[in-house]
Amino acid sequence: MQLTIDLYAQNFPWQQPLKMAWSTDGITFNTSTIFQDSAGVPSVIKWKGDTLISAFQWFRAPQGSATWDKVAVKFSYDNGQNWTSPTPIEINGLPVNYQRPFDPTLIKINNDSLRIYFSSSDGFPMQGLDSTVNTYSAKSSDGIHYSFENNPRVDELSNRVIDPAVIYFNNSYHYLSPIGSPQEGAYHYVSPNGINFNKVPDILSNNNHNWTGNYMMNETNELRFYGAGGQGIWYNSSPNGGVWNGYINTNLQGGDPSVVKTASNNYLIIFVGTPNSTAIEESLIPNNTLTIFPNPTQNKLILKASETLNTRHYCIYNHQGQIVLSGNICSNISSIDVEILANGIYTINMEGAKSQLFQVIK
Repeated sequence: MQLTIDLYAQNFPWQQPLKMAWSTDGITFNTSTIFQDSAGVPSVIKWKGDTLISAFQWFRAPQGSATWDKVAVKFSYDNGQNWTSPTPIEINGLPVNYQRPFDPTLIKINNDSLRIYFSSSDGFPMQGLDSTVNTYSAKSSDGIHYSFENNPRVDELSNRVIDPAVIYFNNSYHYLSPIGSPQEGAYHYVSPNGINFNKVPDILSNNNHNWTGNYMMNETNELRFYGAGGQGIWYNSSPNGGVWNGYINTNLQGGDPSVVKTASNNYLIIFVGTPNSTAIEESLIPNNTLTIFPNPTQNKLILKASETLNTRHYCIYNHQGQIVLSGNICSNISSIDVEILANGIYTINMEGAKSQLFQVIK
């Protein structure tokens, strides 16, 4: 059995930049450049005239700041040549008990308005991403301030839906979300209005092609989906969103790509690049130290702080930057039950201490 490992998914999103590159055919791209540090899950679309907008999950250090784990947007007013600085979005009307929006994807719904689709849940799922995580949406006229639209757009009763991709093609809105491992393929839904979605047959895949990425309309009769895995970033094309022609490899290595066609022979791609350390701003992190053991662990994690604590809050993040456990500790030596966590590498952050990695092995 061949085991395919997505190296770009093994690192935390704040350790990686988003990169951008150009192509004349959407297959062979030029040398990539940095689009945004400390970010992931990009979506880029053409809005109006030569205005482009990109949304992504932003992780500018320090953790807990106004720029940490926020959906942010950047604008280009010259077809992608120059971009504004990131601005975190606001979603008015999002219920206060819902967890923060993540995994954004954008579509244009008319010349003046946008809709953003994103993952969230009613309350925080304490056992990680479970079936309470659905796809929701909000509308905006400026790309920054959004109005929440009630009820989920897609809700799989027995599974979470994350990393949604949405596009309007051939008089229907098409929705896609990876089911789980690459070979499980992706959920496929269609809608006449972008609000009420109906499930249709799943999109098939294999263990070399992960349907985490984004749609792109290449021609009026050709829908593309750009994803990653195997030999790098690839695309597949379809005349209807249900029947797919086959995988075409690009020359890029990376993850979670989004492509926009800015002209008949001009394609812009934004994707997750190789890891770097630009997200860690040491000067902004207090000097207090936190010791964790045992590491690796199976069910308990012991936290030992360098000084006696008043009540402090901790968060445990998975490799996608999503909070999977959180709580408070009241002494300088405390125990956290991590038995519910799946095997993998996590990071723990506690107020007043530096973040640390630990591994769960069962």
